[in-house]
Amino acid sequence: MAIDLPQALAAFSPGLPFAVAYSAGADSTALLIACARRWPGQVRAVHIHHGLQDAADAFESQARTLCALLQVPLAVRHVKAAHAPGQSPEDAARQARYSALAQAVQTEWPEVQDIALAQHADDQVETLLIALSRGAGLPGLASMPAHWQRLGLHWHRPFLAVPGAAVRQWLTTHAPDTGPQPCWIEDPTNACEQFTRNRIRARVMPALAQALPGFQDTFARSAAHAAQAQEVLNEVAAQDLAQIGVPPRIQALQQLSSGRQALVLRHWLRLHHQTTPSTAQLTELLQQIADCTTRGHHLHLKSGLGFVRRQGAFLVWSPT
Repeated sequence: MAIDLPQALAAFSPGLPFAVAYSAGADSTALLIACARRWPGQVRAVHIHHGLQDAADAFESQARTLCALLQVPLAVRHVKAAHAPGQSPEDAARQARYSALAQAVQTEWPEVQDIALAQHADDQVETLLIALSRGAGLPGLASMPAHWQRLGLHWHRPFLAVPGAAVRQWLTTHAPDTGPQPCWIEDPTNACEQFTRNRIRARVMPALAQALPGFQDTFARSAAHAAQAQEVLNEVAAQDLAQIGVPPRIQALQQLSSGRQALVLRHWLRLHHQTTPSTAQLTELLQQIADCTTRGHHLHLKSGLGFVRRQGAFLVWSPT
């Protein structure tokens, strides 16, 4: 159910002190201001400079200005997110951003265990629609979690049930007075419809709002159901992986149904090698595993960002 920003903040209880991932855009500015006022002296900010657009320096300058005004300690990290073959630039930038956020917090403030991100309900719907457009499975349909653990830290999205318009409305009302210019920067790339997310935001979201009032709530429930189902599947995959071993024993894999084979292989590759095979790659891998009935059967297949190959009675993964 959609809530407003004060309600979301009231339900948010991070460990103190904590950090805010602060881009200097409107959403993260609202998050930083709201948190700094509720927990004075307990908030830190991390700004990631990607260098991916001409306005990046202006974002960093605005971040420094507002953090000085709010008396919030700020760490800035510059990253260059080169993408690997088969990896999208967006995914590479996201991975680099999370790593840089974690590194900054753990270096600057070792006592900080929690990081807050500013994605809101509209971002959640956009993520779900992108996943649907790509034929994603349950992990994609589950969209963005409100809380998870990664890189030794607790990550939070306290605004995930707050509509984007409500975040903007709160910000325009509660932002500190910084003169004729607002205390945030509008991302110039948001108007560029060559990006799928921007096309959805500009064309699909207004149509959904007109045709299906309250769609943020119902879409969020669907994402939550997918996340719950995926949680159960993760438990099954973990139990199966414990039985077949790491690296996986081929003969033990062959005793499972093809669906459970696919599930445990994805789990193994994600957990131990931080990669995910495409549907086509996984389908071919399952077929090759079924054909591994003789000692001399060779197996060497592209899988995610590397290759799965046969090594005796086992499957192993390597980048080449």
